[in-house]
Amino acid sequence: MSDSTAQTALWPAPTAPRAVDATVTVPGSKSVTNRALVLAAHSTEPGWVRRPLRSRDTVLMADALRAMGVQIDETVNPSGGEAWRIIPAGLHGPARIDVGNAGTVMRFLPPVAALADGPVRFEGDARAYERPLHGVIDALRALGARIDDEGRGSLPLTVNGAGSLSGGSVSVDASSSSQFVSALLLSAPRFNRGLELRHTGRTLPSQPHIRMTVDMLRKAGAKVDAPQDGGARNVWRVAPSALLGRDLTVEPDLSNAAPFLAAALITGGRVTIPDWPRRTTQPGDALRTLFTAMGGSYELTEQGLTLSGTGRVLGITADLHEVGELTPVIAAVAALAEGESVLTGIAHLRLHETDRLAALAKEINELGGDVTETEDGLRIRPTTLHGGVFHTYEDHRLATAAAVLGLTVDGVQVENVATTAKTLPEFPELWTAMLAGRAPAPGISTPGAVSPGAAAPETTETAETTGTADPTDTADATDTADTADTTAPGRG
Repeated sequence: MSDSTAQTALWPAPTAPRAVDATVTVPGSKSVTNRALVLAAHSTEPGWVRRPLRSRDTVLMADALRAMGVQIDETVNPSGGEAWRIIPAGLHGPARIDVGNAGTVMRFLPPVAALADGPVRFEGDARAYERPLHGVIDALRALGARIDDEGRGSLPLTVNGAGSLSGGSVSVDASSSSQFVSALLLSAPRFNRGLELRHTGRTLPSQPHIRMTVDMLRKAGAKVDAPQDGGARNVWRVAPSALLGRDLTVEPDLSNAAPFLAAALITGGRVTIPDWPRRTTQPGDALRTLFTAMGGSYELTEQGLTLSGTGRVLGITADLHEVGELTPVIAAVAALAEGESVLTGIAHLRLHETDRLAALAKEINELGGDVTETEDGLRIRPTTLHGGVFHTYEDHRLATAAAVLGLTVDGVQVENVATTAKTLPEFPELWTAMLAGRAPAPGISTPGAVSPGAAAPETTETAETTGTADPTDTADATDTADTADTTAPGRG
């Protein structure tokens, strides 16, 4: 199937024939995988990334690092999934990098390219040229990098690497994307003078992702001072240092669990996500709190997270500023709820893969919904929905949101469901298998698995409906990610 055919193809979102009861194994976290690859490329010794997510975004990251000289060998992990061995080498150009529409690739790699010896050209999808990159470009120039973007502040651009970067102090307005901060922090240990980064904007979205970056830097041997540890507000300091090769196992992508957990809530069923971490910096951990407030309950055990629904879906008032990537699925659930929902703190979503606020309002309303865009979010009122085409704008999270609506709305046709390959390959197979109560056909390319009849394990933590939600308040969440990894200094 050609790209153009895939983008216009319609996928009939299946309705749920009964309450779902399944265990769904979601693949690894994109955010952890791509950060791990960058840090491994900067290390002084080889390392491993086990159970990485294999998706468009992570393959683009791996291919880009290879283009700059890093060796990445793909093998089979003895305990399941894949294992990627990363062997760092001298970064160099000339190189041409396709970022696709991956925010992590387009923002994390220009600082890496500034450390390479030679020119590195960055290109991507049409939408990537519209997404903001000025924060990274301006900061790198202030730190001594030579970048040719013809004054656009966005792609396409060429980083003329000199083999090193001076570093030092820099100010960045990261109001439009926390990735501006993470991008600079990830490469900062390699800067000659390290980095002192100050965020100057009024707001800073998605701070859990910055905490993830800081935690992974520290586990790789970097010395980082951060606001989360009582340091100066909106200031991060990274000392120049060598990074260690690591042996890291990637957590499941908790944000990608959102549609499957939503299915349990909406159908009054039960879904278990194995290996849900007790401590994590992933924003998706907030699903526990959000879906509890919307009428569900959860159990967190050694086996994973089990979310159960009653068939009632409650409206919600929630500030999603720190967990904006969950908004599409939360909005879809809210469109099926009994009462009004107000989602705030997410104005920055207008600059994501598409303008997610405008897209959600338009597409849900075209199915009969009542969604109003506000200055910084959405107001969603209950109404009866009907079938129709749901356009995804090449945005993976809009596609999964459409699938959620299709659980109870007959006739929802999802345009370009293949866009889910950006972070959740084979989503349609996993989704239909969950609804049918069967496992998908086994195969090395299958990133997740579904098992019918999720067992009810011994409960070690439970939560029931509260009617309110604070996405930052999860019982076991901390600022330290426990990624089930072992650090292996001096060992490949």
